[in-house]
Amino acid sequence: MHIFVTGGSGQTGPTVVTGLVAAGHTVTGLARSDTAAARLESLGATPHRGSLDDLDGLHSGAQAADGVLHMAHGGDYADPDELIRRDCAAIEALGQALVGSGKPFVSTSGTLVTRAGRVSTERDAPDPDSIAAFRIPGEQACLGFTDLGVRSSVVRLAPTVHGPGDYGFIPALIAAARRAGISAYIGDGANRWPAVHRSDAAVLFRLALEKAPAGSVLHGVGESAVTIKSIAEQIAQMLDIPTAALTLEQAAAHLGNPFLARFFSLDVPVSSEQTQALLGWEPKHATLLQDLETGDYFTPQASIRAEEIWLPQHGPREHSQS
Repeated sequence: MHIFVTGGSGQTGPTVVTGLVAAGHTVTGLARSDTAAARLESLGATPHRGSLDDLDGLHSGAQAADGVLHMAHGGDYADPDELIRRDCAAIEALGQALVGSGKPFVSTSGTLVTRAGRVSTERDAPDPDSIAAFRIPGEQACLGFTDLGVRSSVVRLAPTVHGPGDYGFIPALIAAARRAGISAYIGDGANRWPAVHRSDAAVLFRLALEKAPAGSVLHGVGESAVTIKSIAEQIAQMLDIPTAALTLEQAAAHLGNPFLARFFSLDVPVSSEQTQALLGWEPKHATLLQDLETGDYFTPQASIRAEEIWLPQHGPREHSQS
């Protein structure tokens, strides 16, 4: 297949593009800069210059392809309405190009749309009160194309997609631990967190494009319930510092970011059993704790990336699991 990809030059995107090319697919990737275009070319993909706001460009890119993978998502978390508008407009432009074709359209969401405090499955409706509720309209927009002759599906990624070059949640915890000299968790640290290795996520995206039934909700989760305390303990061991239990307010000061502290406090276990059974997907790469022990999370470059991405008030400046 010829796949049009958004977000192919971000964090998870290059691994996805590499996997698609290795499997024999042709990839065209949206590129908003010369750097992104060069990155895509190095991966064996053809750049398509434009941005998420270039709706005509998105439409033409999708129209020329045999399928679409939408991973890009960015903006200021202080303005969720604008995040929703941009994502839904992009999904509409991509999906309209595929109407009546039966072609696959895979869009990306996150497992944080599910209800906290219980193990959520793919069949559970998203929670409008969840911390990631701004992703729900995008899910609905993509799945809505199922009734218009598009083989649309949604991949909900775990909030931690780990692997080399990670600049997300875990590096932010490590950077805070380095600054404070303690590795912290909130309360008893028993709150649970899903995770997936980037290489496993890439396989899931490929399988979704190749064979996910129309209307599928898929969970990109390799581990359903890693406790935050176990993450803090692994960080403490690697940095040779103590752990500490904090209140939510103390965690906000420790992390320098109230949004991240709330994120850090969530109990959001998620199952991917139905996804694995449906597509024959088998996560087999390193676990999160293994990656913390043997990966690149404790290099100076990893700490610099975390400090640059996470801002004091609003969460990530430009978030993309791609």
